[in-house]
Amino acid sequence: MDPRDICTKVIEWFQANMPVAETELHYHDPYQLLVAVILSAQCTDKRVNQITPALFQRFPTAGKMAEVEPEVVFEEIKTCSYPNNKAKNLVGMARMLVSDFHGSVPDEMEELLKLPGVGRKTANVILSVVFNKPAMAVDTHVFRVSARLGLTVGSKTPEETERQLVALFPPELLPVAHHWLILHGRYVCQSRKPLCGECGLRGFCPSGR
Repeated sequence: MDPRDICTKVIEWFQANMPVAETELHYHDPYQLLVAVILSAQCTDKRVNQITPALFQRFPTAGKMAEVEPEVVFEEIKTCSYPNNKAKNLVGMARMLVSDFHGSVPDEMEELLKLPGVGRKTANVILSVVFNKPAMAVDTHVFRVSARLGLTVGSKTPEETERQLVALFPPELLPVAHHWLILHGRYVCQSRKPLCGECGLRGFCPSGR
């Protein structure tokens, strides 16, 4: 089946069965989401949500986080994966927000990528979730589910998957489509044991027959 036809069916199914799909990270402003997404690299959203309440209470703004050394932030995030690197990136990110962006999270890809700890996936999350821009963040779930469904063909990298998905989905649906694919991969189309018997997409999924 052509990826465009599969995309049409995917959209129809999710609009009927999951019309609202949002990030499972807890946040109240762009700065908090940026911190949470940086922490979420190779770490579960559940763990991040356990860490961030105390972290945000102590550092409610980029300005507050910019005032301390990474070792201080490390103590608040040490139960997540790679806490040393993430502490350095968080403090570096906060200091750059203060020095270069007046303490506010920028809304352009090129500017987001200047921030320590921010790669293309993280930048796309901020663009789509905070600013509702037509961006597609590709994590392991999106990469896997897109390939299994046949939405992407021959993709070897997250960037290639992003390019193919952006070409398929209508721009206005890209922010929600990102969450459709993530949540489907997290709870149904899992890596080792996909729950094909419970999947509403099985009827047209080339990997589930």
